[in-house]
Amino acid sequence: MKKTIMSLQHLLAMFGATVLVPILTGFDPSVAIFCAGVGTLIFHFCTEGKVPVFLGSSFAFIPVILAAKEAFNGDLAYAQGGIMVAGLLYVTMSFIVKAVGVEKIKRYFPAQVTGAMIGVIGLNLLPTAFNMASENFVIAGITLAIALCINKFGKGFIKQLGILIAVFSGYGLCLAMGLVDVSTITQASLFEIPKFTLPKFDLQAIIIIAPVVIAVFMEHIGDMTTNGAVVGKNFIENPGLNKTLLGDGLATIVAGFLGGPANTTYGENTAVLAITKNYDPALLRRTAVLAIGLACIGKFGGFLQSIPGAVMGGISILLFSMITLVGFKTVKDSNCIESKSNLVIIATIMVIGLGTTYLSNKGIVIGIPITQSVTITGLSLAAIVGIVLNRVLNNKDFKEKDTKTTVSPQATTV
Repeated sequence: MKKTIMSLQHLLAMFGATVLVPILTGFDPSVAIFCAGVGTLIFHFCTEGKVPVFLGSSFAFIPVILAAKEAFNGDLAYAQGGIMVAGLLYVTMSFIVKAVGVEKIKRYFPAQVTGAMIGVIGLNLLPTAFNMASENFVIAGITLAIALCINKFGKGFIKQLGILIAVFSGYGLCLAMGLVDVSTITQASLFEIPKFTLPKFDLQAIIIIAPVVIAVFMEHIGDMTTNGAVVGKNFIENPGLNKTLLGDGLATIVAGFLGGPANTTYGENTAVLAITKNYDPALLRRTAVLAIGLACIGKFGGFLQSIPGAVMGGISILLFSMITLVGFKTVKDSNCIESKSNLVIIATIMVIGLGTTYLSNKGIVIGIPITQSVTITGLSLAAIVGIVLNRVLNNKDFKEKDTKTTVSPQATTV
């Protein structure tokens, strides 16, 4: 009984963010929860059951999923194809990490690139949050205020439930005001299999979505480092970053195939580990099984679809602002802004990532030989340009690290 309660805590911790992503993008929330559970079990299998991690819907993919959705007239099947390719890139990166070592890979993803990219992701998402909030700014404001108060004054487990409490409070207010369409609940069956959908593949969708892996690669390393620090183990070394990347990649491939958003390791559940001091990975596997079962309750899926947009808009403003701040904090903490070349890199990523999005909702049309013209989002272009520009402007740093690696092979050991 105690283990079940502990697993329910992890389920509640991941729940708010995991269902928010499909609600924002148009995927079926029940499928997303199912994929989160299956993805977590895949991750634990790949990492030999050593890492106490839960995988849920990735926020980093929201802007590119929306871009692909718009490019294909609302058909999310093409976004699924792009997500599967992104997962395949993750799997490929896991083999590269194993072959060449973590340190050599990390050099291409320094703070001036990853921090700026995370900031761009958050800022790109904020307009979506405000559009949802515009349905009823009063409801959105109350929901946001409740979340902020819990985040500021809440303690312990209550603080971890801040998103859920705010959403339920906003939902209850809307219900009292007659602003909730409950037909999705009444018409849903008690038990039903999630509505899985098969992917479609198109080069344009792949180019829109796949490059976001560049931005989330370092996020994965950060999550593994943080989780290891809480537990007191070095998971990057054992079972190894290559195995955690492999688990993340395979989970994302499965999610894309079944009709869910991309998966990623969840900091929310790491926070629960820190609070409870119970680091048993089996608890997370039990949570995954509970998530799979919950996804098959039709009434629950109907409830998620009935949540008013204003409620989700208020919560999204908080969450997307936090993503932006994480990016800026990454830059600040690394002291990379002391270099003029790094400032140029950061500015270039911000201008491309934000400018192309706001000046052209459809992105940049480029021609590729032997195929039709495709659209590449500002986010993807910013990531690619940022990596190349960092390699060019900081070429001296690359050479110095190569020299150190040659002199001391142990320099690449993590």
